[in-house]
Amino acid sequence: MQLRPTLLPSLGVFAAAARHQNLAHAAEELHLTASAVSHHVRKLEGLLGVSLFQRHARGVKLTPEGRQLADAATAALADVAAVAGALHPQADVVPLKVTTLHSLAYCWLLPRLPRFCAAHPQVRVEFDSSPALARFDDNGPDLGIRYGTGHWPGVTSHHLMDDELFPVASPALAGVRAVTTPAQITTLPMLADLGPQGWREWFRDAGVHGAQLPTAHVFSDSTDVMRAAVYGLGAALARKHIATPYLQRYELVRLPGPAIRARFAYYAVHATHRTLSPAGKLFLDWLKDQAKDERTPMPTLPDELLGRAPA
Repeated sequence: MQLRPTLLPSLGVFAAAARHQNLAHAAEELHLTASAVSHHVRKLEGLLGVSLFQRHARGVKLTPEGRQLADAATAALADVAAVAGALHPQADVVPLKVTTLHSLAYCWLLPRLPRFCAAHPQVRVEFDSSPALARFDDNGPDLGIRYGTGHWPGVTSHHLMDDELFPVASPALAGVRAVTTPAQITTLPMLADLGPQGWREWFRDAGVHGAQLPTAHVFSDSTDVMRAAVYGLGAALARKHIATPYLQRYELVRLPGPAIRARFAYYAVHATHRTLSPAGKLFLDWLKDQAKDERTPMPTLPDELLGRAPA
């Protein structure tokens, strides 16, 4: 079958939808509406006479036929991009794809990233912090950061840093100054996320048994929990590396009680079946070095904004 040139835009849209496995995310990347993306996909399906996606309430999933076309389309587009890049090369620019967790990117990675960029100005990093686990195939990311046990199929893991959990709250939260023991934390409104360890486990390790915990506001992302705590919505059980910048700025304070060891840790991962790129190796070594420094860098303001005369 010969594809008409007018169908090439639909093929490019389909490739993006296949990469995201989500029509709305593909639409956002391509600056289209979700209905426009759906129209392009259905146009291809009509021409080919096959279903490219299985559609369900939570999104879409590639059919076997869709996977074959997605692999071919992605490879073809990559070849075109490579030729175009060779025709108009950017001197010494090295691309690097990194997938990571949104919470760690926001609170730990981004404050440190200027150090990497200053040391390696030729590397251009493309970050993906979507909640779905990335596929480390030939067109996938070079490197990723994951939170877990360190065992995932198809990837090689490098331990970066362990984690611990402890309670925090805004210093402006009503009643927080009266809290002097772990048991008194139950008098505060409480916040929770969907992590594997929660308040009941922390209270048990803190020696507080039989406590009646108030109903908590629940967030799917740890960053949202920290921001909710900053704005005085309640006390949160924080992960150390996510909470550190808020503690340094005194937006949050530690509450009484222990820091308990988290069952999960942070790992840098890359595909086992292919050699890590030189840029990926640079970033991996840099991550390992940064993991040794627990303090989060704070932005440096110019002297004129601080009311000081330049030195």
